[in-house]
Amino acid sequence: MKLEALKIQKLETERLLLIPYSIEICENILLGNFDLLYNKGYIKGKSWPDEDVLDTIPRIRKNLSKNNYATGFESWLIIKKNTNEIIGDLGFKGYQSETQSLDIGYGIIAEERGNGYAEEASKHIIQWALTFDFINEITANCLIDNFQSIKLLKKLDFIEITTVKEMIYWSLSNNKL
Repeated sequence: MKLEALKIQKLETERLLLIPYSIEICENILLGNFDLLYNKGYIKGKSWPDEDVLDTIPRIRKNLSKNNYATGFESWLIIKKNTNEIIGDLGFKGYQSETQSLDIGYGIIAEERGNGYAEEASKHIIQWALTFDFINEITANCLIDNFQSIKLLKKLDFIEITTVKEMIYWSLSNNKL
């Protein structure tokens, strides 16, 4: 199934803007060039991009390269509205047509954790994704000792499916059927 290009420029919550990554943004971050983001009025949060973001950017770029445009089922920047600071990212690891599913992931810089940003952003992007008829399930996984992610996934109504070694696997069904 060929996915259409994303038709929106952002998603907005009470406190956050969610801006889709582009190939150009990924390439610039990898080069240490943030002018594209600065020109859009965004600033780097205290420790953004952290090591996790820098490790993830090549995979985000690879997902975006499958279509050469954002579909929305890749990753999004999380930006605080009141300061325009980039404080993390979240999103999906691409659409899986065989299972009609998405796998969600998220990360907030250390200085901003504990403020409910991951929950706010995740709720919103999940609600957005589940408006598409071809999405039957959203999955997630986390380490067995990542108590914050476990707590968040439970708040988001994910159901624990299985544990394999150090990982817990979760599922959220689209109940529109």
